[in-house]
Amino acid sequence: MSEAHILVVDDEKDIRETVREILLDEGYEVSVAESGEAARKARQSKRPDVILLDIWMPDLDGISLLKEWSSGQELEAPVIMISGHGTVETAVEATRLGAYDFLEKPLSMAKLLLTVKRALEAARLQRENVGLRRRARTVTEPLGKSPAIQNLKEQIRRIAQTDAWVLIRGEPGSGKKVCARYLHANSARAGGPFQEVGVGSINKLSAAQELFGVEEGGKVHYGRLESANGGTLYLDEITDMDADLQAKLLGALQSGSFLRVNGSEPVQLDVRIIAATQADIDQELQEKRFREDLYYQLNVVPLRVLPLREHAEDVPDLLNYYVDEFVRIDNLAYRQFSIGAQNRLRNYPWPGNIRELKNLVQRLLILGAGPVISAEEVEAALSSQPRQSGLQSITHQFDMPLRQAREQFEKAYLDYHLQKSGGSVSHVAKIAGIERTHLYRKLKALGINPKE
Repeated sequence: MSEAHILVVDDEKDIRETVREILLDEGYEVSVAESGEAARKARQSKRPDVILLDIWMPDLDGISLLKEWSSGQELEAPVIMISGHGTVETAVEATRLGAYDFLEKPLSMAKLLLTVKRALEAARLQRENVGLRRRARTVTEPLGKSPAIQNLKEQIRRIAQTDAWVLIRGEPGSGKKVCARYLHANSARAGGPFQEVGVGSINKLSAAQELFGVEEGGKVHYGRLESANGGTLYLDEITDMDADLQAKLLGALQSGSFLRVNGSEPVQLDVRIIAATQADIDQELQEKRFREDLYYQLNVVPLRVLPLREHAEDVPDLLNYYVDEFVRIDNLAYRQFSIGAQNRLRNYPWPGNIRELKNLVQRLLILGAGPVISAEEVEAALSSQPRQSGLQSITHQFDMPLRQAREQFEKAYLDYHLQKSGGSVSHVAKIAGIERTHLYRKLKALGINPKE
């Protein structure tokens, strides 16, 4: 993992070089710029983690540059303003535009180093807080005490000691993303970001921009690859990636650099790639839907995540875990699974794996009553459809107009396959035999959000 990258922008050479040498001695990676235009190019060349920005420069003042960078978006890195002739109004304006702090010249190097350290820590905490809000229910490691799960965790920890790229295979709902996060958390990159891209859920037209970033109108929008700098990029359902994006990704992985969309200068790649798929990738390769050279590039270390039926002895612990989670987070009444209910669920095949078990627990806590969940209640829940959007009572559709009945069937059909495929639009498009762009339009018309 690389050290934090600091961009120093100051038109005074002595100050610029002194700050650069001190930061280098502290172990940081440092770039320098002597003007506003040079700062634009340096920021465009490589995303900084902190920017030290002088206010008064000959071509463009720092406040105007800060305003440009913060226009319509949050600053991607903390900006520490520097000035030898600052005013209260200038400091207030810098703060309003999102500057992290304001330092006066002559600089106290001890204060500067402390401010840089605090800015980096604040940025890290902000990333973690955003991640926590997004992952309030995220499991931090593969759940279970069975030998199979203990072996899986040990294998992940061994892989984490290297920086090798990993390809994770597993059925929908089996916990591929959990394994990816656990690998990241146990690696040397744990202090860096964990970025995830659901390949099947991104728009084909904007996929390259989301992954590689884009330069437009003199501004830089950093993509997921660059935002994961120093950390891990998780590519979920990698086989859903279209041919053009596969070629572009392969080129980036082979060369260790890439071009943003509309960009002209290469950006260095400093991420660990973890890819995942639920598809039969051997068949995808055989039918030429996935590039063989990209497969070998990603599949440095293969990792298979077990379906729940292969470690069914973990079912009771999983039931207890999710009961506790829903009671704690959703304030649902506590209910306990009876021995008979646990035994029934240990012998259930779990086609939807851990995701299905989690949904079942939530449904039983919401709809059930009483302190104990019986085997009979479990049997009734397993025999009912969790989603009541279409197929549960097909005969009543005969009394509807044909168009309404057809829409209900299409919604139920697409609901079913999206749930089964873990939300992969590309996978459903293949099953349904329609173009992905046409399927997106149909999903929108039917009010279906594949991300849900």
